[in-house]
Amino acid sequence: MPKFTAERSDHSFVDAQGVTVHYYVWKAAKPRAVLQLAHGLGEYARRYERLAQDFVAAGISVYADDHRGHGQTGLSQYNGEHGRLGKLGPGGLRAAVADLHQLTGIIADENPGLPIVFLGHSWGSLMGQILVNEHAGDFAGIILSGTAYRVPGQMNGGNLNSRHKSLGTTGYEWLSRDAAVSAAFVEDPLTFYADALKLFGISDGLRLFGRPSKPMPADVPLLIMIGSEDSLGGETSVQKLADSYIRRGELTDVEVIVYNEARHEIFNETNKNEVTADLIAWVDQRLAPERD
Repeated sequence: MPKFTAERSDHSFVDAQGVTVHYYVWKAAKPRAVLQLAHGLGEYARRYERLAQDFVAAGISVYADDHRGHGQTGLSQYNGEHGRLGKLGPGGLRAAVADLHQLTGIIADENPGLPIVFLGHSWGSLMGQILVNEHAGDFAGIILSGTAYRVPGQMNGGNLNSRHKSLGTTGYEWLSRDAAVSAAFVEDPLTFYADALKLFGISDGLRLFGRPSKPMPADVPLLIMIGSEDSLGGETSVQKLADSYIRRGELTDVEVIVYNEARHEIFNETNKNEVTADLIAWVDQRLAPERD
């Protein structure tokens, strides 16, 4: 039987500061859950088309927004000026996190009774950590990929490609062992080099720091996935993050998966099929009680 391929539909909402946020939906034929996906800095939601289709094939619909300053949201904010992409606009980081919460509400309204799983990658995972500190109860599971413990010394704020610069010429070798990934990133008009401190300013840069709530508002399952060669946080950083969720957050189901030699974008890595299979298997195990 041929694999069902979902058509992506494009939508938008207006947030509290009047910014039009664009988001995308991939609908499963008979969804048993919904995944809310939050992309990283300097990219946009439609880069996750393959992953979204894999979730659809597993019976899980996907919603993903272009965050403020990114993708179609950023272009609409700045009248199509690519050079201004990355700037968050009125309300800054707090408003960007609030947009994620607003999208969660839209998902819940449009999919009554279905569990929602949050997946945040890189900057999306950092905003996700902030989001779930207050709204963990909105989700049946939380996945953080390419993430870090949000405390000084555990999150690389410098040149993320420095340890990989001898491996190629694009400046984005840190993303994946697959050379086609870094080449495509350079050629894509909607991706860009993102220096968080320069884009966000000192105040919003400092707001990226923080720790899990003590305790978390709900005991929700948590999965952390990174490559061993990820230059944002690294193994020590994410293990400290997991320990903090257990000790401070009082979460009882916390798992860390580290993929040997994989870099930052594990869903675009040479072993991406293994990563996706592990991710969907983890979600399946946590959704099992929800099944009929």
